[in-house]
Amino acid sequence: MKYDLVIVGAGPSGIFTALELNRENPNKKIMIIEQGKAIEKRNCPKDITKKCISCQPYCNITTGFAGAGAFSDGKLSLSPEVGGDLPELIGYDFTQQMIEYTDSIYLEFGADSRVEGVEAKEEIKEIRRKAIEAGLKLVDCPIRHLGTEKAQEIYKKIEKYIIDKGVEIKFNTEAADILVEDGRIKGVVVTDSSKKNISEEIYADTVVISAGRKGADWLKSICVKHNIAHRAGTVDIGVRVEVRNEVMERVNNILYESKLIGYPRPFRDKVRTFCQNPGGYVSQENYDNNLAVVNGHSYKDRKTNNTNLAILSSHNFRYPFNEPIKYGAKVAELLNMLGDGKILVQRYGDILDGKRTWDHELSRSNVKPTLPDAVAGDITSALPYRTMTNILNFIEALNVVVPGFAGTETLLYAPEVKFYSNKVELSAEFETNIKNLYCLGDASGWTRGLMMSSLMGVRMGQILGEKDSNTLL
Repeated sequence: MKYDLVIVGAGPSGIFTALELNRENPNKKIMIIEQGKAIEKRNCPKDITKKCISCQPYCNITTGFAGAGAFSDGKLSLSPEVGGDLPELIGYDFTQQMIEYTDSIYLEFGADSRVEGVEAKEEIKEIRRKAIEAGLKLVDCPIRHLGTEKAQEIYKKIEKYIIDKGVEIKFNTEAADILVEDGRIKGVVVTDSSKKNISEEIYADTVVISAGRKGADWLKSICVKHNIAHRAGTVDIGVRVEVRNEVMERVNNILYESKLIGYPRPFRDKVRTFCQNPGGYVSQENYDNNLAVVNGHSYKDRKTNNTNLAILSSHNFRYPFNEPIKYGAKVAELLNMLGDGKILVQRYGDILDGKRTWDHELSRSNVKPTLPDAVAGDITSALPYRTMTNILNFIEALNVVVPGFAGTETLLYAPEVKFYSNKVELSAEFETNIKNLYCLGDASGWTRGLMMSSLMGVRMGQILGEKDSNTLL
């Protein structure tokens, strides 16, 4: 089989590449390879079983059309200051322009027109004053909240749209390798997701890899094998914190998501809040080798009594170590081992008291866990000292901004690890040192989150469309 473009991964960056290129040049023969299922066939049995059953050969939460974004809280961050380092490649002002254009595509497919965090300017000033008092920085970032269920509806419309326009999607198919000849991409070697001993070669003039966080480790191995220029990036390790809505009510109403950054003593590492979900649910994602990682999401119309958010500590390693993804995975494995394969949860007060949390203590707390099969235990037995110290000191500072956040019954779930540490060396047009091989999204190490990943895909589609026009000229 021969195509003009093969896209590895049907996450936001991949599907927006196909959508935009199809609009620029509808005659292009485009194939998307996706390990998982179509979005309408993705479902998590946990809604029925009430516990994770480690679905095989992959987790439907992280794998399938629209990637993990389809089961996230569905927030579009409308600022270049949030979502990774893409402005370093294409410029801050141009990134803002692309955010606005990409946002218009989401609106076209049914996103809510309301934007959070832009109205109560005086109240935002007061929150910022409190943040400064605590030694934290409040990042201004308007938010368009899709909601988990609405995000799935939007991506389903996009899926139908691009298929109707002639884009082929090969589901239940994973990329095993790429084909390179004389420094130029020639295609992709693929296998059936369930029959990995059967492979075929798909040829293409251009290949775009948009493998998502789940594919970050695979992409690292491809970079090593084919001498694709890359470097070790930052690994973010932390916890998912859950409190009662009453504690977060003011911040939720004013900002919806409070993006706060600090550099707490003694290590001065970057620590930040991420993915805040008012009235949301703590959730579990499974990666390769049954690695269980905690996350969070929120529905548009279905709410709980709790708010959850991530606190992530950034770790940068120096020579001779260059395996941050494996480091994060090892930390997660240790936490999974202590939780017998499940997510661990511990009360903040118990951490300060130097004791583990017990099930009966959770049952009588004000904060009822929204992850029903999380195992009460001791996360301090597995999280590295540096990470744990950063998190505890950050929570203490955050309590100045949000009184009650550092309450005795505040819940900390672990592990929360972001697998986008490998950073691929890219040109301003997202091309690697292999001719006509491009890399996008969270797996590339340049983006974090729905908007920046989607934006990178839109821009990729434009670049390839412009390249075709220049060739014709």
